[in-house]
Amino acid sequence: MAFRDLREFLSALEARGELKRIQAPVSAVLEAAEIADRAVKSGGPALLFENVQGHTVPLAMNLFGTMGRMCLALGVSSLDEIGERMVEVIEPEIPTNLIEKLKMLPKLARLADYIPKTVSSAPCQEVVETERPSLSFLPVVKTWPGDGGPFLTLPLVFTKDPKTGRRNVGMYRMHVYDETTTGMHWHIHKGGAQHYRGFRRKRERMPVAVALGGDPATIYAASAPLPEDVDEMVFAGFLRKQPVELVRCRTVDIEVPAHAEVILEGYVDPDDLRTEGPFGDHTGYYSLADEYPVFRVTCVTRRRNPVYPATIVGKPPMEDVYLGKATERIFLPLLRKIVPEVVDMNLPIEGIFHNVALFSIDKRYPGHARKVMSAVWGLGLLMFSKFVVVFDADVNIQDPSEVLWRIGNNVDPRRDTMIVDGPVDALEHASPIPHVGAKMGIDATRKWASEGFAREWPEDIRMDETIVDLVTRRWKEYGF
Repeated sequence: MAFRDLREFLSALEARGELKRIQAPVSAVLEAAEIADRAVKSGGPALLFENVQGHTVPLAMNLFGTMGRMCLALGVSSLDEIGERMVEVIEPEIPTNLIEKLKMLPKLARLADYIPKTVSSAPCQEVVETERPSLSFLPVVKTWPGDGGPFLTLPLVFTKDPKTGRRNVGMYRMHVYDETTTGMHWHIHKGGAQHYRGFRRKRERMPVAVALGGDPATIYAASAPLPEDVDEMVFAGFLRKQPVELVRCRTVDIEVPAHAEVILEGYVDPDDLRTEGPFGDHTGYYSLADEYPVFRVTCVTRRRNPVYPATIVGKPPMEDVYLGKATERIFLPLLRKIVPEVVDMNLPIEGIFHNVALFSIDKRYPGHARKVMSAVWGLGLLMFSKFVVVFDADVNIQDPSEVLWRIGNNVDPRRDTMIVDGPVDALEHASPIPHVGAKMGIDATRKWASEGFAREWPEDIRMDETIVDLVTRRWKEYGF
């Protein structure tokens, strides 16, 4: 099922007993974050703070904090279903006769259903504030004691390429400085930063719109690591199986989700930089203060009674784990189209998406594991993977016990490691300089004679299957 907006999703959560309304007064400064942190780490419900001190707008948190809620948000029983649907779209079967061609038509027609629809009026514009726009009505959360201030943490940031007009939607944290200005923390590798560089070269102000709230699939789409030429709003339509309705902003030439809760319209000046941060980040460490562009709000549109959504990040597990796991499962089939030998992928929670990446492969030739490592470092945001570990196809890389056992037994550190230099994530604090550092590949596969391994490789210890079956049948007879 596709949710029309955030409040439909909240209603569905409440109907399932997965929404906790908190009516006691709560501060947006640290207190709400501590409550949300305890909820997510215990597998607790989504939270709706209805009495945030100093504000009349409710605060929604921990919306995606379990795998079950992530699946509900995207309308599936398993996230792998979405990956399977993606394969159908990008690689349809080639028809060989007229009947098969006719069968293909409905699938091709569905592609058009994902294109956003533009509407002339929208709930997100029930109230329009252009005279004295202000962010003060929002219960923006300060998460950690060392944070530089409160941050918008679930913003959908809409920009356009100054040359092509192509849309980008990204999720970049926004340090709230005052009622009308925020930081714009887009990393140099992201689409928003690419558009910003284009406007800087032209010496022009960059129009920006920020949507707060919306249906959960659209929120997720803004976080997805899509190729540059894929529109996030088309992807959101694919996830929802319904097009996203967009409406043109009142003061900038940008379309935004019609069913969002709040829209911030404004601009980024090419020469306007300010210290942003520190910020307690998903790495579990504070990302340090640095200079980033400033977003200036010139208009606020909103629903009459909006709900403000937020998330918190910090030492895992946190809510962003489930957004990351969704990306892992959804994009695995696409990865296999480029690296077909990949059997499975695991981005462990503790690896915070870009520190550790595990792959099992159908090993076909000598040096195959190293080929896969190199391929991974050439793929989108997987280029940031600091440790890439490759296993044989029969290894369950979702089991950390087996992963560590295989690494410990199968790896000769001198022979089976490969260290390369390249781009690293902007939040990587261990590299000697920002944005560039070393990465290690580890070959944990069985070694072959054709790879120079002259010894005999031992077999895994396994009990005879007939004995396993015998003991299984007699288990109660033994008194267990």
